[in-house]
Amino acid sequence: MVDTNFVEDHEGLHYDVCTHNISVDGAANHWLLDAQLLAPTASSERVLNSIQDITFRAEAVARPEVANHDIYRPEAMRTIESEIDRLGPQLRELSLKIHSHPELRFREQFAHDALSDFMANQGFEVTRRYMSHVPSKESPRFMTTAWRAAFTHTPKRAQANRSIRTLGVNSEMDALPIPRGSASHACGHNLIAVAGVAVAVGVKRALEVHDVAGSVVLLGTPAEEGGHGKVRLIEAGAYKDMDACIMCHPGSGPAHMVVNAGSLAIQAIDVQFKGKPAHAALQPWDGINAQDAVVQSFNSISMLRQQLRPDLRVHGVVRFDKSSLPVNVIPSDMSMVWNIRAPTKEGLDDLRQRVVKCFQGAAAATGCTVSIICKQPLLNLQQNAALAREFERTAVNWCGLTAAKVEDSGAFSTDFGNVTYEVPGLHPAYTIPTANGGANHTAEFATAAATKEAHDATIQVAKALALTGFRILDDEAFFRQVKDVFTSLQAIGSEQEKAEAEI
Repeated sequence: MVDTNFVEDHEGLHYDVCTHNISVDGAANHWLLDAQLLAPTASSERVLNSIQDITFRAEAVARPEVANHDIYRPEAMRTIESEIDRLGPQLRELSLKIHSHPELRFREQFAHDALSDFMANQGFEVTRRYMSHVPSKESPRFMTTAWRAAFTHTPKRAQANRSIRTLGVNSEMDALPIPRGSASHACGHNLIAVAGVAVAVGVKRALEVHDVAGSVVLLGTPAEEGGHGKVRLIEAGAYKDMDACIMCHPGSGPAHMVVNAGSLAIQAIDVQFKGKPAHAALQPWDGINAQDAVVQSFNSISMLRQQLRPDLRVHGVVRFDKSSLPVNVIPSDMSMVWNIRAPTKEGLDDLRQRVVKCFQGAAAATGCTVSIICKQPLLNLQQNAALAREFERTAVNWCGLTAAKVEDSGAFSTDFGNVTYEVPGLHPAYTIPTANGGANHTAEFATAAATKEAHDATIQVAKALALTGFRILDDEAFFRQVKDVFTSLQAIGSEQEKAEAEI
């Protein structure tokens, strides 16, 4: 049973829109892949901007020959692959169970129990209802469906001058209110859940077999779809002990494709205008029209869009209650919700100031009072380039996947973006086959998320992610590269904020 009030409140702050621009050779009309990965160029139709999630308009992509070389510690990869394959039937069963029990944000109790039980059976120390005592800054509601599974391996022989690091992994669990009045895994979070599990158990086994010091922490993260679950976990300190964090996400497109793209930062803004009611015919001069303030807001933002860069987004709707407005009464109370998006946190801050001025101007022009509440933002993904290169190398040379080179950020948003501002992070997308090109947040995608083909693609990506995570724990020099990239990203952000403050 789905609470229809809850469904109607869903604001869809995640993968509602996504655009990826793949580098295109204008003459040959080819996809250009990363030359460092030794992946071939695949002929296809031109990849167009789309309002689909990670949708590639292509008939076929040539799959590269699998080469078991040019990856980090092939023996560790064989260990990871063997463990994940051993658990393959159980992982498939777990994914289907979650898929058949779709639960909306903050209500993922079945998934919480199923995943927690599974990780406990794999030898992890599990904390159920993790951080459930910590309320959100924006809501008194407590989060009761997060969980944490941790494992630490101490080598039999101590290694001098060796730091022990912690790898973070995320498993998402929540479903979407699709179709309306119901729920389904129309964004494939059942696949993301088992991908996180596969990464964690693969890394655990590699640490044990190869006697490497390290910890792996798998977080079950609720409410990615409009609930900012990871942001709440950040506020509670759940990521403080991690040295890096990784996860993956499915999308539609040609088989065997992985993409490391950025995302847009996003922020919701609630606006309420209050005026004064009056009879619209007898004494309209006594009224203050809140509806006029709404209309003026839309007109002002429409004019603002002319001066906005193409990579900025502003979109809003009017909120009406279930009863219609009487036509002979000056409307005195009107509200709206807006989403603003930008490629960077700094760009989002600037855009917010410009949009808020439109609402303030509308209030001044109409005589209304205005309440403006800027919600907790979701920040853009800062894909760690060192992690991305390592993942792509393994995905191509061991798993036989094709890594597409993406020039621009996708026009989607995710709460994992905030995680990448806390620790080095990686969030690759990968493709699963869907009927009729059905992209994320469609019924077709929900059906595809239960197929064996989608599961097999998820497992291949999880293997490549697991070796990437293992290297973070095992290779000191590699981890320094990862940290250097993260430090550089932070420095760039600080310089941009400083420059804007001076302006």
